Amino acid sequence: MTDLAPAPAVASVSLLDAGRDPEGFSQRLGGSFERYGFAIVSDHGIPADLIARAEEKAKAFFALPEEAKGEYHIPGGGGARGYTPFGIETAKGATAFDLKEFWHVGRELPEGHKYADVMAANIWPSEVPGFKETFLELFAAFDIAGLRILEAIARYLGLAPDYFEDTVSDGNSVLRLLHYPPTPGDGPNVRAGAHEDINTITLLLGAEEAGLQLLDRDGNWLQVTPKPGELAVNIGDMLQRLTNMRMRSTTHRVVNPPPERRGHSRYSMPFFLHFRPDFLIETLPNCVDADHPDRFPEPITAHDYLMERLREIKLA
Repeated sequence: MTDLAPAPAVASVSLLDAGRDPEGFSQRLGGSFERYGFAIVSDHGIPADLIARAEEKAKAFFALPEEAKGEYHIPGGGGARGYTPFGIETAKGATAFDLKEFWHVGRELPEGHKYADVMAANIWPSEVPGFKETFLELFAAFDIAGLRILEAIARYLGLAPDYFEDTVSDGNSVLRLLHYPPTPGDGPNVRAGAHEDINTITLLLGAEEAGLQLLDRDGNWLQVTPKPGELAVNIGDMLQRLTNMRMRSTTHRVVNPPPERRGHSRYSMPFFLHFRPDFLIETLPNCVDADHPDRFPEPITAHDYLMERLREIKLA
């Protein structure tokens, strides 16, 4: 593995082009996902004022005393909802924990919903006014943007544009509010150890603060640096499995800042878009041929796959 390489040719696209030139947009986006597992998306439709309000609410929560935040930690809940304290999540295969704390918002389900037994109810901090309203609004905006990106992926894969609509309907998606506190110096612990995402696709706000890197297939670590307000979007393991690894779930990490930035916190908001819990992840037939035999012949439900992976990263 080599040192950090120059910025890659990760596609930077406008979601407005999905309407103006659907085929061209899908080729640019899908090609970047197939090569790098990442793309940068602007004009995604999530209002700037909503993003600013969400950032304000997240910072207000993380500024609360530790004992106040700890009241919203659910022991044994696998971090699915509410607060997960600093020093718990650990990248798969790693021994050093990540230098972060976070809050999870899930999908609001009506009473008696068929997924209520596997998708926990949200909890909300009373100390931050407008927290619930803000993040339910942001969750819904992410949902819409994510489905538009999945439409382009479907086109790229030769599927009907609406192929993914049913697969993610009432999906077990999670909005994570992340706080990486100031770091004292170098050591075995980093803000987020090298990992792949579990879910279908991830849409990330807040990556303009340096630190996000992807591991290119050539063995180089490449910086991912969207402009303020843009989304960094990457493929997760569930979609990689469904597409027989045509769409790449790329290893990525968040490294510790240089000395001049160590006294600053880093905040971000990833949206982990998931399939519905009972969706059967079974290799797409058009992603299998003589040169690409089926790497995943045993299908698995999205929920069972999620639980396997949460155990691996010490959240369940």
